[in-house]
Amino acid sequence: MDNSVTSQNSLVSVQSLSFSRGNKKIFDDISLEFERGKITAIMGPSGTGKTTLLKLIGGQLFPEQGSVTVDGNNVHRLRRSDLYNLRKRMGMLFQSGALLTDMSVFDNVAFPLREHTHLPESMIRTLVLMKLQAVGLRGARKLMPNELSGGMARRIALARAIALDPMMIMYDEPFTGQDPISKGALVHLIKSLNVTLGLTSIIVSHDVQETAAIADYIYVISEGKVVGQGTPKEIEQSESDWVQQFMTGAADGPVHFHYPAKDYVDDLLSTGNRY
Repeated sequence: MDNSVTSQNSLVSVQSLSFSRGNKKIFDDISLEFERGKITAIMGPSGTGKTTLLKLIGGQLFPEQGSVTVDGNNVHRLRRSDLYNLRKRMGMLFQSGALLTDMSVFDNVAFPLREHTHLPESMIRTLVLMKLQAVGLRGARKLMPNELSGGMARRIALARAIALDPMMIMYDEPFTGQDPISKGALVHLIKSLNVTLGLTSIIVSHDVQETAAIADYIYVISEGKVVGQGTPKEIEQSESDWVQQFMTGAADGPVHFHYPAKDYVDDLLSTGNRY
């Protein structure tokens, strides 16, 4: 993927988008392309608006300017019914998993099928077991969410996200709070499901190692701008000091370790103020 993926290759296209919360500029005229059948990552420090971007793509938030196009549809110009129909084709894995706590694993995965289709229960059962088998947890179908480990809950949520056979899945910090084995399982699942089901995946994350291992293309965002973009190899070789600091986790660099303050010695010797 180059800097300007053509719209024919892109399932999602974000063009000249700006968005603010109050007086704070979250995005300042950014453009991104998400290629069909690929895994594209949006990376950057916490608080840079990565999850906000997913909400803009899903039509939950409206931009101040610019456009978001999903499969040829301008998301923010759709009628409500058309937007809801488009969302059925967009799976979402929430950071918390967001399982319904009073439903079993089976019923959580069956929920979107029961809500959005008229399939008989016999077919729903078959589909649910297929989705659970895909994430390796068919044997856990009778468990309740409070009986699941964090990694299992995330995988059940992924099974639910693919229940309606979406064209794309958006992952909101899928690796946060997971142990190394669970992270490894999720990395494998995201990659294998993308290939097997022909999905387009968008991953929001600040977990560098796991995300770079499976992403086909990476956007690095900071202070409302795209500060780096390219394949994982291109990002690794980036000449941007900021991108290098983020990807390597260096304590100091363009993002300083010390919060801005007056000279240390002058501060120590100052007697005019208690603090």
